[in-house]
Order: sequence, then C-alpha cells, then structure tokens
Amino acid sequence: MARLEGKVAIITGAASGFGEGMARRFAEEGAKIVVADLNVEGAEKVAGEIGADAIAVKTDVALRSDIDAMVDAAMQRFGRIDVMVNNAGFTHRNGDLLGVDENTFDLIFAVNMKAIYHATQAVVPIMEKQGGGSIITTASTAGLRPRPGLTWYNASKGWAITATKSMAVELAPKNIRVNALCPVAGETGMLASFMGEDTPEIRARFKSVIPLGRFSTPLDIANAALWLASNEAEFITGVALEVDGGRCI
Repeated sequence: MARLEGKVAIITGAASGFGEGMARRFAEEGAKIVVADLNVEGAEKVAGEIGADAIAVKTDVALRSDIDAMVDAAMQRFGRIDVMVNNAGFTHRNGDLLGVDENTFDLIFAVNMKAIYHATQAVVPIMEKQGGGSIITTASTAGLRPRPGLTWYNASKGWAITATKSMAVELAPKNIRVNALCPVAGETGMLASFMGEDTPEIRARFKSVIPLGRFSTPLDIANAALWLASNEAEFITGVALEVDGGRCI
C-alpha cells in the first residue's frame, strides 16, 4: 500500500465525486494530498478525514490567481509536486446545443479547458526542476464518442484529450508524463446534467449502452488514476485511458 510513497499530488475538484475518490485512494497509497475545490467546506472535510498528510485549498480553477495560490500552498506545506490532477469539471444540461447560453459556454471553457493551461503553466517548471512528474486530466468518453445533447461539453473534453497528447510529446524530454482519463457517466453530482433529468427510465437507457451494465464509480476512476500516477506507468504518456465498462467499443 505504498505505490505513491513520497509523492505529492494536487487534485482539483477533490471535495466530491471522482476527485474525492482519487484523493482518498492516493492517500491510501502513501501520497500527500492537496484537496483543491471551490467548495472549501467539502475540501476541508475530505482533507480532515485523510489526516495530517492532506491540506484543503479553496480553488476556483478558472482563475490563474487561485491556481497559483494552490500550487504555492502545496510547495509551502510539502516542498514538491509530483502529480497534478486536473479533475474539476463543468457541463451544461443535456439538451439542444442552441439552448446553451454564452455564460454557460464560457464557464465550460474556463473550467474544462483553460484551467488545464493555467495548471500546466504553474506546475511544469516545478516538475522540471525536480526531474519529472505526472499530469493527469479527467476527460470523458464524450471526447472520444460524442453524442447529441452535450455538444459543448463534448467539445471541451475533445480539446482536453488533444491537449493531453500534444503536451505529452512536448514534455517527454523533461520526464513529465501527461495522460487523460475518459470515464463513462458516473455516480457523481454531474450525472443528472449529463442525462438531462434523473429518472429510473433514463438511467436504464444510459446503462443499456455500457456493456458491463453499470455507471462508473469514483473508485473505478481513482484506481485508474492511481496507476497512471504511479511508477508502474513510467513508460505511459499521451494516453486517453477509457474507464468506461466497454462504452467506447
């Protein structure tokens, strides 16, 4: 239970859902955790339950100033950053692409796309000085096999996957690995928005296209992220790993 022993990981959107699952799983394997989230009460709860090897930082990933403060907090407390997980995400409600207003589109851009740029600018120089690191982004199956109803969200996740691959090539000489996770819809706070509304009938329809017959869970995604962050994946970079119960087959 020490696959991340000695490593420091920042995880955004870590107060709940996939991010919380990653924070808890990484900590079980020996990592020190920065639990970053706009929901500071939730972040403090997760960090408090992890213990002394975790800190909570209120972070709006859409703001470069908050990203810088998050990174500074990690360095002041732990002295290094080995893993940067861009997990915070936002979506519009499933529906007509013409019905998404500009403010919602801008927030999708800021959280799902520009936040990756901000985090990369902040952590890459640190990782380079340390001799390497790992950047992981929570993308989505929506970026691989888009479906109607989530067009602008789909596009943002496609962008994240392309950015991941391009970053992987450019940062490889610095020994910084860059990978993405592509979960299918999961039991998180965003599920109702993905489906449009949360009813037993709609849940059944969504599950019917997942060969393994269920939604993803935070633990599914956390275990995949753990592997990508660990030394076991030291030769893996530029991958968009499908964690989807066969959805993309």
